[in-house]
Amino acid sequence: MSIKKGHLAEDLAKTYLLENNFIIIDRNFYSRFGEIDLIATKNAVLHFVEVKSGSGFDPIYNMTKSKLSKIIKTSQVYMKKNKLDMAYSFDLIIIRDDMVEFLENITI
Repeated sequence: MSIKKGHLAEDLAKTYLLENNFIIIDRNFYSRFGEIDLIATKNAVLHFVEVKSGSGFDPIYNMTKSKLSKIIKTSQVYMKKNKLDMAYSFDLIIIRDDMVEFLENITI
């Protein structure tokens, strides 16, 4: 997927979160372990959101155990860097042909 398509998918995901009363606090947070696409809060819970999109296949299959592990490690860096001690969730937003599916608190 091109960088442009990735940013468009992240923009759709961001809009979805905002429309559902999330507050976006960061985007494309990088650590040496990886990247988190969106970081948001809602109801005192911190949400680390990965965005996957595609057409002609189910983009959910791009979410792997390895990718989730990188997100978890990167989230720990984020929380330590920002001195946060709060409830958190690892979430996935799937974009299929401009349709948004939100999967909260994912595990693999």
